[in-house]
Amino acid sequence: MRKLRMLLSAAVVATTLAGSLTLAARNDTADAAVGPVTWSDEFNGAAGAPVDGSKWNFDIGGGGFGNNELQYYTNSTSNVRQDGAGHLAITARKENPSNFQCWYGTCQYTSGRILTSGKFTQKYGRFEASIKVPKGQGIWPAFWMLGDNLGSVGWPQSGEIDIMENVGKEPNTLYGTIHGPGYSGGSAISGSRTLGAPLGDAYHSYAVEWSPNLIVWFLDGVEYHRVTPATLGGRAWVFDHPFYLILNVAVGGNWPGSPDASTSFPQTMLVDWVRASAWNESGGGTGTGSALKSNLSGRCIDIPGGNSADGTRLQMYDCNGSTAQRWTFQSDGTVRALGKCMDPAGGALGNGTPIQLVTCNGNPVQRFTLSAAGDLVNVSANRCVDIKDVNPANGAALHLWDCLGAANQKWTRA
Repeated sequence: MRKLRMLLSAAVVATTLAGSLTLAARNDTADAAVGPVTWSDEFNGAAGAPVDGSKWNFDIGGGGFGNNELQYYTNSTSNVRQDGAGHLAITARKENPSNFQCWYGTCQYTSGRILTSGKFTQKYGRFEASIKVPKGQGIWPAFWMLGDNLGSVGWPQSGEIDIMENVGKEPNTLYGTIHGPGYSGGSAISGSRTLGAPLGDAYHSYAVEWSPNLIVWFLDGVEYHRVTPATLGGRAWVFDHPFYLILNVAVGGNWPGSPDASTSFPQTMLVDWVRASAWNESGGGTGTGSALKSNLSGRCIDIPGGNSADGTRLQMYDCNGSTAQRWTFQSDGTVRALGKCMDPAGGALGNGTPIQLVTCNGNPVQRFTLSAAGDLVNVSANRCVDIKDVNPANGAALHLWDCLGAANQKWTRA
């Protein structure tokens, strides 16, 4: 989160790649192969219970945190508690019963910020939380990470990975961002996804998968942003050491602006769970690749006859370990076999578009992502690779279709 020594401005929006992916140099990274869960908090404590002190510390104070924020962060269960229904509740309140002093005088607001510094850090892996964000002008919830060397090298040299940020003046928009030397604050490198309804209307899953030279952001299991060292234009990549997790709700600040007459209090961010999973280097996305096996039939996505000619329509076939069934997930978002790319025919993105093999050409329509739920999603179409007619037989055709969660749209790397 933009929470340290940076000043935010409208330049953040100018550097945002709204709903798009950053192009990256090919073959310089390995996608994260997600391993077992290494750390989690399910927040199953009693109503009003504090957070688990073996997992979380508190940031406390009202110094503005480099952004002219208006809240005083406390360690009180008035601001950070478990709700007894399996959630963490971080609540921003327009009150100051303890007469806390902030950078601007007597504080107007209290809130909470918890972190795993000194309790849990990890280098690489998947970091994810299910969150229902609060709403309102001037409200600024975030789920993010900082490098564990912050105390020795300072910010932004330590690196910062913002997994989820939302500001009340843009209730439908999610931001995912990195900060480092030469690309921090208003010059940070950011991507976004805007939904048709406010994020605060429901719980959403926010995640990053982080591996050597690659960070990929997901909303509800669907990729919307990625960065590699090539994205930085020669500036230093500082994401190769352990980071720790942070959850908070800020009030006011340079980016969201202050609350106004439309803002109601209290405002609560509810967190259903937070989990970190290991990164399994042996399963990375370069090299010989892996099969994509259907949950419907147990068969694999196959290039018929090993024919690598442009326009060859992909099919389902018995898994046989051949190179015509070995797919690699590349840093530019493509999925490749036999030196060619998985591609929606004709560059079309509608329901029923056949899936074929074509020379990799840099067109964004060739970008696919395999979600944590097993959906193989075309990023441009936001539609799933689907086995046509729910056909379990050899030779079944593949096409794009609205993601329905059905077995003929579910895939496993094998």
